[in-house]
Amino acid sequence: MNYTIILPVTIIIILFSWFLSVKHKRYHGIARFFSFESIFILVYLNVKIWFHNPFSLYQIVSWILLFMSLYFAFAGYILLKKVGKPTTNFENTSTLVKTGLYNYIRHPLYLSLFLLGTGVMMKHPGNVQLILGAVNLISVYITARIEEREMTARFGNDYNEYMKETKMFIPFLL
Repeated sequence: MNYTIILPVTIIIILFSWFLSVKHKRYHGIARFFSFESIFILVYLNVKIWFHNPFSLYQIVSWILLFMSLYFAFAGYILLKKVGKPTTNFENTSTLVKTGLYNYIRHPLYLSLFLLGTGVMMKHPGNVQLILGAVNLISVYITARIEEREMTARFGNDYNEYMKETKMFIPFLL
């Protein structure tokens, strides 16, 4: 591994987690760091074969997951900015968002991270990649659970009712 690349990017991810979340006492950013880090390492490991065998089953599944990830990331972010009326950064919404994607799932941005990590893993699903994919999945789940406690503290019973009405990641299922 080339640590001249890994170390600076890891420092950037740590700083991002600190300034976006932890500094504002939003501790889901700690768990989310492991998702970001696992995705970064997956990209680092798989970048050399990114476009090899473009019509293989792994590559097709990978591209589908990557494009789905983009959709959930952009749609979720835009809704948080427009409807959530954030006070500082987009994470600190002043209004509970329950429209658009958020009408069906509570965590489209975390679903995006899961799809991104899985899509990158599928570029070359070796043993290390599968372990990093599992780290991403577990990290995203833990991040969402921590954030749900934070949102319950912020929005109270409204968020508890919202949790009863929606699924965590997959509409009507999970």
